[in-house]
Amino acid sequence: MREVFQQELREVQERLVEIAELVATSIDKATRAFNESDVTLAEEVIAEDHRIDQGTVALDELAITILAKQQPVARDLRIVVSALRISASLERMGDMSTHIAQLARYRFPDKVVPKKLRGTFADMGALDVEIAQKLAQLLRTEDVKLAEEIRNEDDKVDDLHLSVFDTVLGEKWKGEAADTVDATLASRYHERFADHAVSIAKKVQYLVTGDWDPDLNAGL
Repeated sequence: MREVFQQELREVQERLVEIAELVATSIDKATRAFNESDVTLAEEVIAEDHRIDQGTVALDELAITILAKQQPVARDLRIVVSALRISASLERMGDMSTHIAQLARYRFPDKVVPKKLRGTFADMGALDVEIAQKLAQLLRTEDVKLAEEIRNEDDKVDDLHLSVFDTVLGEKWKGEAADTVDATLASRYHERFADHAVSIAKKVQYLVTGDWDPDLNAGL
């Protein structure tokens, strides 16, 4: 029974990695669709979101089954409970990718944001992609150095997010009301995507080290 239980725990980790990789692919496509006004990529992101949702549901069912049948304790219990919480955050990251893609599809063939902000969103999107890739690697390897790197990248996303608000609220902003709404929403989606990654990184760090770093939860 113990060997079966350990195999089930390994399967939990493997499924988390699989979902995280789907999320990384999703945000990569979504940000390219957003920045390049690529409606085909946007449609792919929207159509494939169900794979992330199905993956999280299947993982949750596995975790609940383990709790019911194996009644884990101590670190094993923390692993299973954390998996449920991480799964929820990954699902929300997939939703953020879908929202970004939906903006691209809605505004096609036009760009979502005015030219003045396109460089900012390109940088923000690149950071989100990098964060998602590092998150998948963190879940695969449990290398806690990656948790710190994710937090540092999140700080950069936060700075860009604030710069978007400074721009749309500034006196020199000439965008239409729709431009303001789109830029605000898109910036928020990018920022929340990174925040969820930081939340997951914190949980992984705690599982590996036993230390709960409150700084990793800053801004959540």
